[in-house]
Amino acid sequence: MNIGAWFPRLGTARIAVLFALALSGVVAAFATITPVPEPVPAFTKAVPETLPIARDALIAPPQVYTREARFARGDTLGDLLRNLGVEGSEANRLLQLGTLRLLRPGTIVTARLEASGELVRMSYLNGRDTVRSIAPAGDRFRVGDEPAPLVTSTLVRTAEIRSSLFGAADAAGIPDSVAIQLADVFGGEIDFYRDLRKGDRFSVVYEMHYLGGRPVRPGRVVAAEFVNKGKAFRAVYFVGANGRGGYYAPDGQSLRKAFLRAPLEFTRISSRFGMRKHPFLHKWRKHKGVDYAAPLGTKVRATADGVVEFAGRKGGYGNAIILRNSGRYSTVFGHLRGFARGIHRGVRVEQGRIIGYVGQTGWATGPHLHYEFRISGVARNPLAVTLPSAAPVPAGELPAFRRYAQPLAAQLDLLAASTVALLE
Repeated sequence: MNIGAWFPRLGTARIAVLFALALSGVVAAFATITPVPEPVPAFTKAVPETLPIARDALIAPPQVYTREARFARGDTLGDLLRNLGVEGSEANRLLQLGTLRLLRPGTIVTARLEASGELVRMSYLNGRDTVRSIAPAGDRFRVGDEPAPLVTSTLVRTAEIRSSLFGAADAAGIPDSVAIQLADVFGGEIDFYRDLRKGDRFSVVYEMHYLGGRPVRPGRVVAAEFVNKGKAFRAVYFVGANGRGGYYAPDGQSLRKAFLRAPLEFTRISSRFGMRKHPFLHKWRKHKGVDYAAPLGTKVRATADGVVEFAGRKGGYGNAIILRNSGRYSTVFGHLRGFARGIHRGVRVEQGRIIGYVGQTGWATGPHLHYEFRISGVARNPLAVTLPSAAPVPAGELPAFRRYAQPLAAQLDLLAASTVALLE
């Protein structure tokens, strides 16, 4: 075979080299550089094809559907019904119902409607833990209340005091009622009028009640820690064998004091215990109590369990109540506008019960409450006196208390560690 005939333009040496490369498989590599293109298939016209669908596979339209609407401030009841899809004569008849006129702004109303638009049932949260339902019953409507199917979950939050307790709670998304509970729980250990400092912090584990996945209201504080001026106080809510619950320190000591330090919640102290110039007599005299400036009608609560020893008009005190508490203790509440229902001599009251309302009776230049704390008839400073504590967890229940408190303490430890890490 004459290779030169096949490659007439190549010299003999080049032909030899090419032949050697072919023997070693390199020519095959050169051959892949210029592949022969494959023929492109011709496009064909798409032909639509109708596929049979089984009748059972079709989704039937709903016979009943649900709509929700919020009764916003400024809306009329007619606006609400239109947003719910209730119209015509049925809407007109609903507008005549007195119960709908009591709806509060912000209430979420749920309506179940037939496909034709006729109302099946309307419902909304009415008051505390009650669902009110309205359903057609002939030419009228049947109105009823039933317990709300609430679901309770536990939330954990932590916050740092920048200006006030409520300011810190707002920044952390903690409801006001939870902040008030914190002040009540630790009120015997911390003076929330004088002792709060910037940089104080707290952690809280509390319940939140939900209805249909929406938060309805906060519940009880389950456990909490408050760090005030570098000192940490902890509390756990525990229900004893007698069925009564209370807040206790990790060692089982009760955080409930026999006396509340203040008869009002978060009010400004206008006149402290000690010497002052009397506003009427214009002479320096010892002030035997503490004055709490507050709006007229502010509720006054009993600071301890006791028996009403006096309720009536008493000279410069104006309308006053004197409670005889346990042992040598008694408390006086003066300048009241009036007394709560059922408050009269001989009535037994419990700590925290509302007994009267802030007024301006007697020797008072403005609306405020005059509060005295007496031991054996002698007035003492209620802001500084050591208050007796309530009974601790009974010794026989301490093991159960520790088993219950341990996981809650672990949660507080975790919250405290995360807070310190963020601050660092």
